[in-house]
Amino acid sequence: MGVARYIRDEKDAIKEVIYQSGIRIKPSYGPEDLKDLGFDYKMDLGDPGEYPFTRSLHPQGYRSRAWTTRQYTGFGTPEETNQRFKWMISHGQTGLNVAFDLPTQMGLDSDDPKARGEVGRVGMAVDSLRDFEIAFKDIPFDRIGSGLTINANASVMLAMYQAVAERFGYAKEKISATPQNDILKEMIGRGAWIFPVEPAVRLVGDCIEYAVKELPRCNPVSVCGYHIRESGATPIQEIAFAFEIARAYIDNVSARGLKPESFVGRFSFNLNVFGNLWEQVAKFRAARKLWAKMLREDYGVKENKNLFLRGLFGGGGSGLTKEQPENNIIRGAYYALAAALGGAQTTALCSFDEAFTIPTPRAALLSLRTLEILMEEIGMRDTVDPLAGSYFIEALTKQMEEKIVSEMKRIQEMGGMEKAVEAGAVQREVTRQAYEFEKGLQNNEIIKVGVNKYTEGEHPEVELHEYDETWAKKQIESLKTLRKERNRREVKSALKKLEQSVREGKNVMPDLVKCCRSYATVGEMTGVFRDVFGEWREPSIF
Repeated sequence: MGVARYIRDEKDAIKEVIYQSGIRIKPSYGPEDLKDLGFDYKMDLGDPGEYPFTRSLHPQGYRSRAWTTRQYTGFGTPEETNQRFKWMISHGQTGLNVAFDLPTQMGLDSDDPKARGEVGRVGMAVDSLRDFEIAFKDIPFDRIGSGLTINANASVMLAMYQAVAERFGYAKEKISATPQNDILKEMIGRGAWIFPVEPAVRLVGDCIEYAVKELPRCNPVSVCGYHIRESGATPIQEIAFAFEIARAYIDNVSARGLKPESFVGRFSFNLNVFGNLWEQVAKFRAARKLWAKMLREDYGVKENKNLFLRGLFGGGGSGLTKEQPENNIIRGAYYALAAALGGAQTTALCSFDEAFTIPTPRAALLSLRTLEILMEEIGMRDTVDPLAGSYFIEALTKQMEEKIVSEMKRIQEMGGMEKAVEAGAVQREVTRQAYEFEKGLQNNEIIKVGVNKYTEGEHPEVELHEYDETWAKKQIESLKTLRKERNRREVKSALKKLEQSVREGKNVMPDLVKCCRSYATVGEMTGVFRDVFGEWREPSIF
């Protein structure tokens, strides 16, 4: 995890540049560099909107449609979150990216002793369908799509999203939702896992299979290289690990009898924008090409629309600093530029205060305006892939592609991503690299403005989004009221049917929807899975 290393002489002139991907950068590039790499226009670049989609998924690029802006939003109780949703939409946001608190992510009800001190702290507290009814009140489900940033129990949240949309009168065929639903990256990079690897991947597969059959506008998984990168992976590993994770999910669903052609077009990706500008641009261009090639060559996918690498490219929180926090506004603008030059369809830009706190309204609006200025004033919609044909960018894209392929093969030699995660092999490597990055910062091998260079000047105070203890009390009281008012017999029956389906290996999604409609709680539904699957014991990574 980090940025380029610059080796300098005694006069501070740059002697050598080494990107985190291990690629050494030359002072200049020309036609001979592309020739040496075996560059072929048709197979390595191609026209916009044509295979292998290096330049763009669409012939007109951003001219035909600007990227979607989807800022990460949600905190406290459903009431507070509903107000923030409406505020962001009123200021131009075109999609929601919903944050959940840690108890919800871990399948705990707000009154669970393990949830104490965390209810509503880093996202919205959700205990039942009633909370979704409050949070999404007056949100136009047919016009606004929602990303659901949750993984271990993403199946529960997707079922709840369908149930609340139907409660508000929207047919399930009309709603658009993207649960993150990537449990393998949680086990590698973030830690919000619950169940062992095999049943956890099964739940991901249940969501994919159900969405293909019942939710035509939903993207049932968002493979999240973002968090793997934040945890210490290189840009090369971010893409390689994400694609091998996607391969594990494709294989799981294919084993159920579904052809990849019928569902891979619904995969999306959440990728990181942090580090060297050129490396990020080349990474996204190489990723788009490799995803299309992998699907066509390994899985026989033919339809162009199913070969698209759809994704959210998000400004990386790892790039933000507590030191001189207003520098993060400038960093964010460059991250947004990298995402646009790299061909993002959706962008969520980190806010300058995220090194300290949940984004305040002012900080969130600055990030949104950054994306809009780039879109409307700077010229990012003028032409498709404006860096195409650059000797440097094309050479770098080709080199990135080769390194990503090599890393993917290494994971396959371990037996695939599921086995690599179960053994802790990927986690050990990512953790070691995070440690090496911190050492690089401390010994000034990696330069961070305001941290270890150009540290003089003011360090302004940042307005904090203070945690309100009354949120937890209010949420717990609401939960107690729900338990008194709901039909207990209906809840018990729905949960019993869910348990039966889990034990018999059936797709759990239809039963989860029924559980949500009965107002079963997140803790109760996740508890059924815990009882059958058990909990994962993480392997030692030291």
